Amino acid sequence: MHYFVGGATKMYGAALYRLRPADFGEIKFSDGVSPGWPIGYDDLEPYYTRAEWLYRVHGDHGEDPTEGKASKQYPWPAVSHEPRIQQISDQLAEAGYHPFHSPCGIMLDEARRPASTCIRCAWCDGYPCLVHAKADAEVIAVRPILGLPNVTMLTGAEVTRLRTDQSGRVVTEVAVRRGGQDESYAADIVVLAAGAVNTAKILFNSASDQHPNGLANGSDQVGRNYMFHNSKAIAALAAEPNETVYQKTLAINDFYLGNDQHPPLGNIQMLGKSNAGAMRGEEPHLTKLAPEWSLDEVARHSVDFWLTTEDLPKPENRVTLDRDGNVRLTYAYTNAVEVEGLYSEFKTMLNTTGLAAHHVLRKNFYMDMKIQIAGVAHQAGTCRFGTEKSLSVADVNCKAHELDNLYFADASIFPSIGAVNPALTVMANAIRVADHLASRLS
Repeated sequence: MHYFVGGATKMYGAALYRLRPADFGEIKFSDGVSPGWPIGYDDLEPYYTRAEWLYRVHGDHGEDPTEGKASKQYPWPAVSHEPRIQQISDQLAEAGYHPFHSPCGIMLDEARRPASTCIRCAWCDGYPCLVHAKADAEVIAVRPILGLPNVTMLTGAEVTRLRTDQSGRVVTEVAVRRGGQDESYAADIVVLAAGAVNTAKILFNSASDQHPNGLANGSDQVGRNYMFHNSKAIAALAAEPNETVYQKTLAINDFYLGNDQHPPLGNIQMLGKSNAGAMRGEEPHLTKLAPEWSLDEVARHSVDFWLTTEDLPKPENRVTLDRDGNVRLTYAYTNAVEVEGLYSEFKTMLNTTGLAAHHVLRKNFYMDMKIQIAGVAHQAGTCRFGTEKSLSVADVNCKAHELDNLYFADASIFPSIGAVNPALTVMANAIRVADHLASRLS
C-alpha cells in the first residue's frame, strides 16, 4: 500500500496497457474460468482513448497484433528503444515474434529534449519521480484542479466508516480520523476508490443493523475474488554489457491469447534496469555475502523482464478483518501451469537473442509466499461489478446494488484481472463512472 497523494501511481512503472478484447469475455485456464465483464471492450474503448490522452501515453497502436481497435492514436509517439533493446527487438522480429513498443506514461519529448520534463533516467519503475515527469494521478489528475473553488483535498485523513440513513439505502456520513480527531463529511454522492483491500476494509468497518455483514454486502461478495498478478521478475545475463538507461520500452504478447500450441499464458515486458541496491534488497539472503562490485557487474550485464500471467477470481481468495480490525488475506495461487508455460516460452524466445536459457536468473522475491500483503502488485477484485446481484457488489455503472449513492472507482470492481498492468483500465473506467455521475448530478 502506498499512502500518498496519487496512491500507487506514485510508485508504479507507468506501463499503461489496455486489456485485450478477449479479456472482457470468459477465458478457460487450467484452474478454472476467468469470468466475463458486464461491459465489453467496445464500451470501454472511448474511455481508454480519453485516459491515454489525459495520461500522456507514448505508444503505437497497431504494432501489437493482439490489441483491440483504437479510435485514436496515442497522443505521443512510442518511446524509442536504446541500442541494446533495439537489437533484442530486431532479433525477436527476425525470429518471427511480434515485439512492440510498450505504452509508457511519461512526459518525455524526444523531439525537443531541452524542453522535455522527463530526463529519461533509470528511476521510473518503483520509485517516485523527483522531477514530476511520470504521469501519475497526483501530477496529472490532482494538481491541475486544486485551484478550483469546488475542490478540497484532505491529506492525513483515514476514512474509518460510512454511515447510512435508517433505510440503509443512502450514505449520509463519511467518518474520518484526521490529526488525532474525529471528523464527519457528507455529500449527495460518495465514491470509494481506496484500492481492492482498503475499499473492502471500509465496507466491513461500516457494518450496521441494516448491513450486519458490512455495507453493501448482502451478497456476501465484499472481500471475495481477490486477485493479483502471477508475476516473475527475471534478469537475463549476457556477455556484453547492457548500457540501457530507460529500459521499459519493449513488450511481447505472442503468448497472451491461447491457440493450438498453448493456453493463454500472458504478457512479457521489460522492467526498469537492475541495480545493485535493488538486487540486495530483493534477495538479501542470497546477496548478503556478495561484494557490491560483483552485484554492480551483474546488474550491468542484465536485461530485465517482467512476466505476467492472469490470476483467477476465487471466492475463497478473500480479504477479511480480524477482531482488532486488521486486514487478513486468505489466498491460494492459481494458474501455475500457465505461469510455468510462459516462463518456458520466454526461455525459448531468449535463445534467439543470444541470452541463453541457462543464463537466466529467476528472481521470485515478488511472488514468494513469505512476502507480506504489501508485497503484491496489481491488486483487484473484492467488490466486483455485474448484473447478477447475488454474485456481485456493484451494478454496471459501479453503483453499489444495495445503496442509492455509493459508487466505486478502483480495481476492486474488476471481475477478472487479465494479464497486463491494470492501471489504464482503472483510469478509463473511472472516467466512465465520472461521466455517469455528471449526468446523474445534472
